[in-house]
Amino acid sequence: MVNYRFLGNSGLKISEITYGNWLTHGSQVENDTAVQCVHTALDVGITTFDTADVYANTKAESVLGEALKGQRRQSLEIFTKVYWPTGPGGANDSGLSRKHILESIDGSLERLQTDYVDLYQAHRYDHSTPLEETMQAFADIVRAGKALYIGVSEWTADQIRAGHALAADLGFQLISNQPQYSALWRVIEAEVVPVSKELGVSQIVWSPVAQGVLSGKYAPGAPVPAGSRAADEKGGARMIQRFLERPQVLQRVQDLRPIADELGLTLAQLAVAWVLQNDNVAAALIGASRPEQVRENVKASGVTIPAELLVRIDQVLGDAVVTDPAETAKSSPAAR
Repeated sequence: MVNYRFLGNSGLKISEITYGNWLTHGSQVENDTAVQCVHTALDVGITTFDTADVYANTKAESVLGEALKGQRRQSLEIFTKVYWPTGPGGANDSGLSRKHILESIDGSLERLQTDYVDLYQAHRYDHSTPLEETMQAFADIVRAGKALYIGVSEWTADQIRAGHALAADLGFQLISNQPQYSALWRVIEAEVVPVSKELGVSQIVWSPVAQGVLSGKYAPGAPVPAGSRAADEKGGARMIQRFLERPQVLQRVQDLRPIADELGLTLAQLAVAWVLQNDNVAAALIGASRPEQVRENVKASGVTIPAELLVRIDQVLGDAVVTDPAETAKSSPAAR
């Protein structure tokens, strides 16, 4: 079963393996399979589910809402996000303006078939809207009972600090950040993690298996497997290219196999367990296109990787690891 961790400096506990439906529900897999994956997640002890209004242009929220119908709401933690364009793409169909936030939360609640979400997240930083306007809108949503807590995604250390201060002034908690983080992509370690620890903000990390690269399925010098994410333009193929275009990365991943074997884990389980060794990480987000993937990934919960093996992982991956904190700022568009 899955272990639990507190989210930020709050009393909210979430499952340290959290089910996310970014690239699957409403797009990559049939709805029946998506429902099976969600029910499998529940069966193995996952109670925390993360989505966003933009995933499959709102369809992912609808699929998740249907999949969770009939479950005891108090036993679930449901997260969603706002920022990216939804709908026909009108002038106010994106961003973190008061108008877009207040309209978006109502749409998300309807699709998720719930009266509230446990965590509502700013999916990126909006350079076109005053931060004060954004945080006031979030404060009003919390006071209205439509969200219990507020989080952000891919914000820089300075943005997190500024948002956290405004949240405190407005009387609500900003408790989480959702960044990309894996053994190959460590851009949050130098700046975001130290500031987050100082402020009582946790990381809910996405892509702990580096879009599947750390699973070892992509062999150096070999064509990408048919049906894999790297072969699917709708399934994140462009994001994977940053790893695949560097052949030494794929070889280094293969060189991790003896470490995974020593721990009795698959490479994918090792990757998920690795991010959970960071005490600022509250949860690793996993997705699935088949129920058995959920059952396999949860085996990373509760694993302790000895310090000497963590050192060996660093040595094996070497300069294949991306650490530049400037990468975080690139995630948020300069304008919308």
